[in-house]
Amino acid sequence: MNSKSLTIAQWGETQIEPGEIRDLELRFSESYSGMGVAIPVQVRRGIEPGPTIFVSAAVHGDEINGTGAIRQLIMDHSLQLTRGGLILVPVVNVLGFERHSRYLPDRRDLNRSFPGNPKGSLTSRFANFFFEQIVGRSDFGIDLHTASIRKTNFPNVRADLSDPRLREVTNAFGCTLTINEGGPSGSLRRSACEADCPTFIFEAGEVWKVESTVTEHAVRGIRNVLVSQGMIEGDMIDPPYRTVIEKTKWVRAESSGFLDFHVAPGDIVTASSAIATTSSLLGKSREVIESPDDGVVLGMTTIPVASPGEPVCHLGLVDLRENRIHDVVENFPADELQQRIRDDLSTSISIVDPDPVDEEVRPEDEE
Repeated sequence: MNSKSLTIAQWGETQIEPGEIRDLELRFSESYSGMGVAIPVQVRRGIEPGPTIFVSAAVHGDEINGTGAIRQLIMDHSLQLTRGGLILVPVVNVLGFERHSRYLPDRRDLNRSFPGNPKGSLTSRFANFFFEQIVGRSDFGIDLHTASIRKTNFPNVRADLSDPRLREVTNAFGCTLTINEGGPSGSLRRSACEADCPTFIFEAGEVWKVESTVTEHAVRGIRNVLVSQGMIEGDMIDPPYRTVIEKTKWVRAESSGFLDFHVAPGDIVTASSAIATTSSLLGKSREVIESPDDGVVLGMTTIPVASPGEPVCHLGLVDLRENRIHDVVENFPADELQQRIRDDLSTSISIVDPDPVDEEVRPEDEE
């Protein structure tokens, strides 16, 4: 499907010359009143031939950290392509964005609808339009996401590392944590990869926020990829460590209560260490939620209460006997980006030191 019959140079009747930057509005549908509905896109074309990369955000309309990162790139006049092409899409799901919603008006998930169908539902038609117009012109893709509602994610890249091209560009992006997975059926990245446009996602932060350290990380990573492809001049910035995660696990509460966390996003945990404590409204401890294994905290709930079965913490499982990343993390300088992100994301949750007595706490008996 990704035949590259469409090029970076020609968009309908609009011709983009080498070295030119053009703002476009790609109409994909119309409102009830008959007004056109369009996606805003900026296209940058380098002087010399080279790869075309698309960078998209807000496929889920409420995940706008990536929107903030792409807007920084758009407004950066020092970003001059020497070769190739760059397609910047700050908001894909404009209809969800305008409604503060993850979904389109027909309540379908755009990121489960690719490559779409030109004769299908509103969401399916939209997915097909984006796939043809953006993915169909691109050699690589970077899709920016956040955690879903009432959760936060520590920055991580997710990609199918069986593709050597994805190994190369995700390594260049420079994220400390890479989750090796192909993505769910119908997702943009999986469908794009199947159409020979290697695409990965960057997950970080919360919905409906533009968090400064998260956008800094995203911008740095995108620039790294452009440098690695010879598309802009500059030096790549390496992360303090890199690790590949093959398996993840959600840790869930067994007792209801208020949550006091003992870890933050990005922290390293060991098996049986305390992640959080639940307590009653009158302060009586009910449960110490423990880590089932060694790992790194990928994400956490931002809701200060939990009931049995609700997710509390998302772990990326790591064998700490073979991987010494905890030594690196424990010695982060205060101004290291990873430490600043950890501290910023921690402001959404209550973190306290575990009480040694609480290590023996178990759900209280019913009276």
